[in-house]
Amino acid sequence: MITACKTGGNEKSAVENPFLTEYNTPFGVPPFGEIKNEHFLPAIEKGIVEQTAEIAAIVSNPEPADFENTIAAFDYSGELIRKVTGVFYNYNSSNTNDEIQALAKEIAPKLSAHYDNINLNPDLFERVRTVYENRNSLNLSGEQARLLEDTYKDFVRGGAALDSSAQARFREINQELSVLTLRFGENVLAETNAFKLVIENQDDLEGLTQGLIDQGAETAKAAGMEGKWVYTLHNPSIMPFLQYSAKRELREKIYKAYINRGNNNNDKDNKELIGKIAALRLERANLLGYESHAAFILEENMAKNAGNVLDLLNKLWTPALKRAKGEVAQLQAIIDKEGGSFKLQPWDWSYYAEKLRKEQYDLDDEQLKPYFSLENVKQGIFTVCNNLYGITFNEQKDIPVYHPEAVAYEVKEANGDHIGVLYMDFHPRESKRGGAWMSSYRKQYVKNGEKISPVITIVCNFTKPTASQPSLLTFDETSTFFHEFGHALHGLLSNSTYFSLSGTSVPRDFVELPSQIMENWASEPEVLKLYAKHYQTGEVIPDELIEKIQNSAYFNQGFATVEYLAASFLDMGYHNMKEFSLTDVSSFEDATLAQIGLIPEITSRYRSTYFNHIFSGGYSSGYYSYIWSGILDSDAFEAFKEHGLFDHATAESFRKNILERGGTEDPMVLYKKFRGAEPDIKPLLKRRGLLES
Repeated sequence: MITACKTGGNEKSAVENPFLTEYNTPFGVPPFGEIKNEHFLPAIEKGIVEQTAEIAAIVSNPEPADFENTIAAFDYSGELIRKVTGVFYNYNSSNTNDEIQALAKEIAPKLSAHYDNINLNPDLFERVRTVYENRNSLNLSGEQARLLEDTYKDFVRGGAALDSSAQARFREINQELSVLTLRFGENVLAETNAFKLVIENQDDLEGLTQGLIDQGAETAKAAGMEGKWVYTLHNPSIMPFLQYSAKRELREKIYKAYINRGNNNNDKDNKELIGKIAALRLERANLLGYESHAAFILEENMAKNAGNVLDLLNKLWTPALKRAKGEVAQLQAIIDKEGGSFKLQPWDWSYYAEKLRKEQYDLDDEQLKPYFSLENVKQGIFTVCNNLYGITFNEQKDIPVYHPEAVAYEVKEANGDHIGVLYMDFHPRESKRGGAWMSSYRKQYVKNGEKISPVITIVCNFTKPTASQPSLLTFDETSTFFHEFGHALHGLLSNSTYFSLSGTSVPRDFVELPSQIMENWASEPEVLKLYAKHYQTGEVIPDELIEKIQNSAYFNQGFATVEYLAASFLDMGYHNMKEFSLTDVSSFEDATLAQIGLIPEITSRYRSTYFNHIFSGGYSSGYYSYIWSGILDSDAFEAFKEHGLFDHATAESFRKNILERGGTEDPMVLYKKFRGAEPDIKPLLKRRGLLES
């Protein structure tokens, strides 16, 4: 039993470790100001001891196994571990440092071994199996039946039915994977932070907007290079640089640095890790009786098998590639017209696409950004949520935050009832991984008849404010904000009894429905007029600009769909292998993408060595899920278009049947309860301009 934690060599009583006491904070959020790095490991070790004792109590219960004393008791176990890891893994993603990364490597195998001890406990599995085999006579509610089925499957998929020698190897694989996947993500972050494009000559700023020039100057100043301009591989820096820089050699330099992260044959190279991760995942799947890792993963998703995934990807690939080839011709025509003697390359795409957009639609991001200040977009999202669900968001200055840049809001029902707490963290920093995501510090569930409220966070990497301007978002960043807020609603509005089924605990290809449907409101004219207001004058976005946004909706969709689908095929390539045949990552990637006919002007959205989603996140065999959920959200939004963007009955049905239900029922059943039928693919094809006339 862990009774003390060490700080600076001096033992302190356990009560001083904030994880080991009840939080005395508003709404029970973590007391971030009191949490020190040295608190994590002792608290996790104590959590392991506590849950081990809880499992022993379940196993030794003299009463016959039933739902409450076995399945529900198991679901409630491990509360301390959840409490600690809820903070630790969020820190490791959004506010990491060398010490936290070292702790992660120490903690990961301990937790892996602990969970294997649970999953491979024969006496516990016997009790779970007994309840499962008696399920038809137990008169369970729908949610209870779902928890029982999921729990039983989790044990089987966790190796409980394997013989002892297979279980021993299963443990080794899980331990190794827990460390390898951590290292992969750390390497990507280190490589992202390591590169800086330093510009010393003012002529090399040609084409850049004033806001981007100011941003480069401030980044340089922060790096101790005042008087120069610095651009990084963080999205708010590299993406607009590629879009506007007239200096082709600089675009090429920063682009190649971006796509070669983890592929520089240094100590942060990820190629060897990829081979090990893919091989171990296949071996584990084979131990469990599956022909591939994809078969193992997809069994629990809506897609069910790799064949269904590949059928969807191929169905979209042909029209998307055709459209992308047409876009290549258009961009090459601009290059030729300007007297360029070169063939379009990937680092040219954004630059010439921006020119084409201006030529075809008289529209560019610089016209739009003044209407999309971060504050206005945030208030617009709050208004949309209030109009849909009646909920409100009130900033709370007295709630502890994990970083000075994070802000906290209390979320309430229309009648004033507390729903939960939402943290938001908007801008890039070296301690934060790239991209945007939603997570939780505490999920919603019911304990001893009391509803435990959720503590949710969304983390983004949006354009920073400068000395002369607030944070002005591109329309793509605006859509990302709406997207992540949809995930947040899924966590906040959860209304489940059991922890394991609450919030976003749903199949990977269903979890993107709440997020992607929210993006639809961002571009609706009625909604734009609610929030798109000029940051200086307060002028509502003019109809002329709204019309341009609408008219350009299909712009560059061939490129966007092809680069996304290429990454999805790459994911399936690594994880649908029946026999491990990977000897060289670069060759494997080239062969996989050549097989589908990816054109040289477009690079896969993620190349293997920085594909965090599948090698460090939870999306292995699941990157396709964004397009699968795209079918759902395109079809689901039609219901709002039919009845009104803020129709109360439609919003209430979406909340009750999707957002509140978590994983308490089969996702297609939930979807049909909302929509009345299975989804139609046509709205998605129409949205992306891929519907053949």
